[in-house]
Amino acid sequence: MADMPNPIQVQKFLGGMEYPVSKDTILKTAKDSGADEAVLDALGNIPDREYSGPNAISHELSESN
Repeated sequence: MADMPNPIQVQKFLGGMEYPVSKDTILKTAKDSGADEAVLDALGNIPDREYSGPNAISHELSESN
């Protein structure tokens, strides 16, 4: 697996989302915001559930590393 993107870098692509949010919405928002393949791959590996906020997403990214 490629290097895990920095959580701050990932959050730059997720601005403006209203929480809670689904994994599908997270991926769509990141893609629409111009996220690169490393960020999209990392987000694609998080569990498919609702996330209550940015910290929940960052936590899952660190767990899947």
